[in-house]
Amino acid sequence: MLRIDPQRTREEIERFVERAKEIYRDSLAAKLEPAYTGKIVAIEPETGAYFVGEDEVRASEQARAAGQEGPFYFLRVGSLYTHRLITPRR
Repeated sequence: MLRIDPQRTREEIERFVERAKEIYRDSLAAKLEPAYTGKIVAIEPETGAYFVGEDEVRASEQARAAGQEGPFYFLRVGSLYTHRLITPRR
């Protein structure tokens, strides 16, 4: 299991993120959209397990209740981002 910590290389973390995005794109998007659009999905890239919740905490709780330890990658169903920050224009 991959642990996200300072000992991990940038490449390991990038592979973790890319694998999670690949799982979402290739199999989860069709299952979850449009019924869960706007909800948060927690993806465990090593197993492909996923859990949907109203937010990251709820999705994590569902995953933990199912015995998954993570780490998880979070996405908002129907979006490329979980959160998108926009700087106000001046």
